[in-house]
Amino acid sequence: MNAWTFEGQPGALGDTVTLVEGSSFCVCQHGGDIVPGGAQGVYHADTRLLSRWILRVDDHPVEPLQAIIPEPYHGTFLGKARPRPGGAESTLLVVRERYVGGGLREDLVLRNMSEEAAGCALSVQVGADLADLFEVKAERVRPADDVEMTTGESGLVVYAPSRARGARIVVESPGTPVVAAPGLLIFNLVVPARGEWRASLLVTPTHEGEEPPDRVPAAHPARPDAPARRLAEWTASTPVVESTNAALVEALARSREDLGALRLFDRDHPDEPPAIAAGAPWFMTLFGRDSLLTSWMALPLDHTLALGTLRRLARLQGVKVDPLSEEEPGKIMHELRFGAQDDSSPYAGRAYYGSVDATPLFVMLLGEVRRWGVHCDAVEDLLPHADAALAWIEEYGSRDGLVWYQRKTDRGLVNQGWKDSFDGVNFADGTIARPPIALAEVQGYVYAAYLARAHFACHEGDQAAERRYVERAQAIRDAFNERFWLPGPGYYAMGLDGRGRPIDGLGSNMGHCLWSGIADEDKARQVAGHLLSPEMFTGFGVRTLASSMGAYNPMSYHNGSVWPHDSAIIATGLMRYGYVEEAQRIAVGLLEAAHAFGGRLPELFCGFDRGEYRQPVPYPTSCSPQAWAAAAPIQLLRTLLRLDPGVQYGKMWLVPALPEGFGDVTIRGMPVGDSRIDIAVRGDGGTPTVSGLPEGMELITEPRCPISGACRPGLARRTNGLSTL
Repeated sequence: MNAWTFEGQPGALGDTVTLVEGSSFCVCQHGGDIVPGGAQGVYHADTRLLSRWILRVDDHPVEPLQAIIPEPYHGTFLGKARPRPGGAESTLLVVRERYVGGGLREDLVLRNMSEEAAGCALSVQVGADLADLFEVKAERVRPADDVEMTTGESGLVVYAPSRARGARIVVESPGTPVVAAPGLLIFNLVVPARGEWRASLLVTPTHEGEEPPDRVPAAHPARPDAPARRLAEWTASTPVVESTNAALVEALARSREDLGALRLFDRDHPDEPPAIAAGAPWFMTLFGRDSLLTSWMALPLDHTLALGTLRRLARLQGVKVDPLSEEEPGKIMHELRFGAQDDSSPYAGRAYYGSVDATPLFVMLLGEVRRWGVHCDAVEDLLPHADAALAWIEEYGSRDGLVWYQRKTDRGLVNQGWKDSFDGVNFADGTIARPPIALAEVQGYVYAAYLARAHFACHEGDQAAERRYVERAQAIRDAFNERFWLPGPGYYAMGLDGRGRPIDGLGSNMGHCLWSGIADEDKARQVAGHLLSPEMFTGFGVRTLASSMGAYNPMSYHNGSVWPHDSAIIATGLMRYGYVEEAQRIAVGLLEAAHAFGGRLPELFCGFDRGEYRQPVPYPTSCSPQAWAAAAPIQLLRTLLRLDPGVQYGKMWLVPALPEGFGDVTIRGMPVGDSRIDIAVRGDGGTPTVSGLPEGMELITEPRCPISGACRPGLARRTNGLSTL
């Protein structure tokens, strides 16, 4: 099965631990074992290197004690050896120090708590299917008939000739010989009294016989150089947030750590800033939609993610028509994969372009980074790619004034918006909508993309181009508000189907239309009322589909669950249109959900009402960490601060609207242009203080028009008050 045709989710991951660094990650049990038959394993570049990794002491499982995760790429698994024959309690503590990054390294330590030496046989069962990530995700792993495992000079070698993928497993055990056989490593050892025994196992991926340059080092000291250095540099370069609100501090600290771990470094362009992966375990690769929205929301934390994501997507921008991959000139890709799929697969090692929203989001993000004052020359270099993206919208995506999608072959995704499940777009009675489909939120993204481009033209003094893009924005706005509005129930349709019928499911899509600014102001109050109604707002977040709809299922992927990034965008849209209390309720609910999840918001959680269950109910196969969920708390704080820079116009809006009792907030070192600024906001509503603003930049502490936005007065007049966010 090709990657883009699988539209479900795999079996439950269960109570597992995920370690992640770049394009490598590990999913294992809390004791450290990797058990075959499910999604557990060690992965690199979309290939599962290990499908079995089970430690035994004297042929007995180790009793788990604790799993400690000090860094995203590093886990310490503590266990106790089972009782010895005759019932004597074991004195051996088993420590597994595991690191991921370009593969895996595991340092094994046996500590003897007894006054006499302890002898034992330690074994590691090794299995490798070299399966493609999407084979695992779809629970369709093929028999590993062509996977061979042989003994090497100091360990095992795994390879699959037909896939050109493999792994080397090297053992370092000074003073203790290892007995290696296919699928098994055995150590017969003695642990001194009150002493310890050590060994290191290094698992390195290979492709065409070559090892990656960024593999985990085998030598001590234990901390892998590259991941530790990158994490330390990331932590030092990102802002520090202090607050009396403990849940906020907890969520933001986790956000910073997770986003740092999900960064993708391009080995072919080592001097460029990193892009961002969508999430672990299933989406550890560059995505169009996910990476763009994540880096947008992360701008108050870091600018490099946005610039790196834009540059990498620009290099992969469509240049030809290919129905199999759905590539078209100017189109921004949906996802990039490097799995070990068959060479006959049309998707092997290629980008897939089946997304209708990544292309306008690319232009929107480019406009937003300009507003933050990010590397003006670099932004200008990307402007031709934005023009190519807008050309795709007009030449390939548009029909009758709106933007539509329909897959090109039966191998593509049926639905190509962010709710891309096969049943993710449906009518009120539960009937699944059939493509071609024009989604509500996509029209808003296109509207905002045109206005972002108009801002560039305005700044350049190109009045003809500015007028052209403003007119196109106005045209799609008019068409949207005329054709999508349902006056009876008082909300926007989720989309239009191929016959032009409004898809009348009541969903969260319309909240994105507040975020983009395409919604008419006279309709916003009814939209806000629906979004915060008991049908949609659970107390922790906004459901993707209202509980009154025929397809509603709070345990579904897209039909009643709560997605944190979705709710954060909705909160921003509500705040934009002046619905402060409604935005505050969503923000507080999400932060309380984050606290219930230990500070880390998952990809999604079930849409049960808070009145029914006091704690948010996890969705069993939710990615964690997941990029846009990790960025959601950052977006929530920006929304509550009503923080909106316009560096190119010499202005920055800061009009805090913190909920009562939220607490004080201080941000130190937030990047704005080439400066680092400090912000202090009092929870009691006092005037905020800002220091370090770029020279000549004006701080504005009065609310702005929800539609006109932070734009030059001339552009505001010429657009009748239209602007980007």
